[in-house]
Parts: sequence; C-alpha cells; structure tokens
Amino acid sequence: MTFNNFLQMIIAALFFMVFTFCTWYEGSEILDRPWEWKHSKHYTQINDEQAIEADDISNFDHFVYGAKFKPLFPFLMVTTASYLITLTGYILFQRRIKKMALFLLGFGVLFLFSSGLVSNSPTVGGNIFQAFFLIGGMIAIMAAALYYYRMPRGFNTLMK
Repeated sequence: MTFNNFLQMIIAALFFMVFTFCTWYEGSEILDRPWEWKHSKHYTQINDEQAIEADDISNFDHFVYGAKFKPLFPFLMVTTASYLITLTGYILFQRRIKKMALFLLGFGVLFLFSSGLVSNSPTVGGNIFQAFFLIGGMIAIMAAALYYYRMPRGFNTLMK
C-alpha cells in the first residue's frame, strides 16, 4: 500500500467517524418523539423489546431516525463508507482486473438491492437514499464493465 492510499484511508476514516457521530446525535431526536417509535425503532423490535421509555430505544435506531428525517449526515456517512470500501477493493485487487471487476459488480448489485429496500419510503431521507443507491449501483456496474473490458495498456502506443 502506498503512502497516498494510506493517507486517503486515514482521512476517509476520520470523516466517517465524524459523520457517524453527527448522525447518531441528530438521530437521538427520536427519544423526544414517542409517536415516531413504532415507525423507526427497527433494531429495538429485533430484540423483542417493547419500547415504553426512551431508555429502551436501541442506539442503532438513532441512525434509522436520522436517515429518515435528517439525511445530510447519514448520506455523507454512507458516501464515505462507500469510498472506503471501494478504496479497499482497489488496494486489494489493483493488479487483478477480473477480481476488481467482480468486486465492483458485487458492490453495484448490493447498491441496487439496497435501493429496492428503501424504495417505498414516504420520507425525504428514504427518497434520497433510494436515488443514491440506484445511481451508485449503476455507476459501480458500469465501472465494473469498463474495468473488465478496458483496452490493453499497449494499445495507446500502437496508435501513435
């Protein structure tokens, strides 16, 4: 791994941590809105807990609420995480074209699947994430195809 890649990873990880904290902080507004609990406490329901008090709400539900109603920091968090995952894939597979193309294809399919999961959301954040996942999935799949079918490196020297 080069110093440039290492520096990008460190900076992106720091941004990811800041955006995660901001998302969690903004999502903590769910504690003050008990009428929203039945729609936004997905992780609390997994544990079969009936949230009667604000202390019963899972911390992960803060992220769900933040993504639904205050999507700026969750969007930046997901964008930064996507960049970190893509950079990790590039570092791991930079010399193996087919594996990198398969990695990007899998990432694109995951994004398209995520777009389908949030497609029926009535909130602003759900619509933003649906568009982001749809566009990001298409870009990742196109990048996989371009990466797989790219021209040989010596082709440019033949054209001169």
